[in-house]
Amino acid sequence: MLGERHYCIVGRGTYGHVFKAQPKVPSAKYPAKEYALKLIEGQGFSMSACREIALLRELKHPNLICLQRVFLTNEKKVWLLLDYAEHDLWHIIKYHRGAKAKKMPVMVPKGMVKSILYQILDGIHYLHSNWVLHRDLKPANILVMGDAPGVHRGRVKIADMGFARIFYNPLKPLAELDPVVVTFWYRAPELLLGAKHYTKAIDVWAIGCIFAELLTAEPVFFCKEEDIKAQSPYHYDQLKRIFTVMGYPQESEWNDFKKMPDYHKLSKLSEPILHFRTAFPNCSMTRYMEKHKIESDSPQFKLLVKLLTMDPNKRISCKDAMEEPYFKMDPKPTEDVFYKFEIPYPKRESLPDQATNPQVSFYRIFLHVNQAMNQQLDSEPVNKRLRMGGQQVGFIVF
Repeated sequence: MLGERHYCIVGRGTYGHVFKAQPKVPSAKYPAKEYALKLIEGQGFSMSACREIALLRELKHPNLICLQRVFLTNEKKVWLLLDYAEHDLWHIIKYHRGAKAKKMPVMVPKGMVKSILYQILDGIHYLHSNWVLHRDLKPANILVMGDAPGVHRGRVKIADMGFARIFYNPLKPLAELDPVVVTFWYRAPELLLGAKHYTKAIDVWAIGCIFAELLTAEPVFFCKEEDIKAQSPYHYDQLKRIFTVMGYPQESEWNDFKKMPDYHKLSKLSEPILHFRTAFPNCSMTRYMEKHKIESDSPQFKLLVKLLTMDPNKRISCKDAMEEPYFKMDPKPTEDVFYKFEIPYPKRESLPDQATNPQVSFYRIFLHVNQAMNQQLDSEPVNKRLRMGGQQVGFIVF
């Protein structure tokens, strides 16, 4: 039985809202106490929803979010039943950033940083090995399991595959299919300069940004996002922020820098291009990280600069990154990123409902969930005709 006190939005993905749900009756089929129930926005299956469902049904890895079931209501609303993770990196980093702001810095433990990074690399290496780009890696999409019954405590789960694409032999350049991908702060420089053909290196750059953020509790390439909905991938302020941290790229560092489609836009700035080239003489990743007490001769710094290499052709792969000396040194990466300590982070916050009429909103959720739970989608592959039927499945949404 559903009650309004059980209604709780815990996340908003690329294409829908995420609710927390519990099985009405515990079973071997649903051993966990809590699950995530994602409502795909819009009517029926959009191409993006189809891609996400198809990929999640085929791809199975310990560090990827697991799709348990797909449900379809009479109103053609699509619901996905997924693993529920109590934490995500956005909230974890926010916790440490808050402590830092209060002049009582408590940085993310070194072993935890290493374990999180290794599991992210492992999960993305699996995607890349199967010719899939995630294309939206950021702290909010990196989930971490809590210590609830029936789950793997402290395991990283990469979520939100709404932007994921197969990059093997595409019919069109990926930039033509989706001009703008990856959240600004985690967007690789080749994307910002309008690359028509991009590779798995864009995911590696985003991982490097997340790594730097775990080490410092601050987004390394933070900038204003006033035109976040712009249809052009070019973004001067974001490029300038990258150059401010890393310096302006020399041709020896990035051979194809001047060949990038939007490179010419740099010369049309109010600042003369010659001045622009010399505007960052003392900027480098070394200086930036030393301000955060990360020494340039440390193993974590050496790995970071390989992940955040400007030239995508020289950027390290996930597979090679996992073999770096950083992971060979103590403390070693662990499956439980919270190994040997109590989880200090608050549980996932409920998000406010944006509906103007909460009663109408809840009635809509109530109706859709009850219909969906009793009309399980058949286990046929998603590219075949969808059929309704199967056993009844009961969940409480809250």
